[in-house]
Amino acid sequence: MSSRVHAIHVAPGRKIPTRSVASVEAEAGVGLVGDRYHGSRHRHVTVQALDDLEAAAEVLGRPVDPGLTRRNITLDHGPIPTRPGERMTIAGVELEVVRIAAPCRLLDDWLGPGAMQALRSPRGGTVFRLLSSGTIRVGDEAVATS
Repeated sequence: MSSRVHAIHVAPGRKIPTRSVASVEAEAGVGLVGDRYHGSRHRHVTVQALDDLEAAAEVLGRPVDPGLTRRNITLDHGPIPTRPGERMTIAGVELEVVRIAAPCRLLDDWLGPGAMQALRSPRGGTVFRLLSSGTIRVGDEAVATS
């Protein structure tokens, strides 16, 4: 089953708001060009699903803007692989699961009180490392491959 890229967000540094982009360059072993984690060892890209954000919004009682979650890629629906070693491909770019993304305290600042709790696993997304390079665009297909 496949899904599509709904939104892409990058932030050049910690505690700096993310910005929405139509496309991003993914560099194998390095990360997303222009993002705060570009050059990190394993945390290259974070992926979340819109349906998980809708579930979190029900808990919070208010909408959850994908850009305020600080995740890089939002897919139109899940499920998203979560077990280390599982893989997915977005527009020919291969990603491998590192771990489930843990929500941080900044979420309560950006989204309001209770956001960190509402976005706990399994709604918080997944951290991936990039195994190949390419361009990821809004609207691209995403497929779990293992």
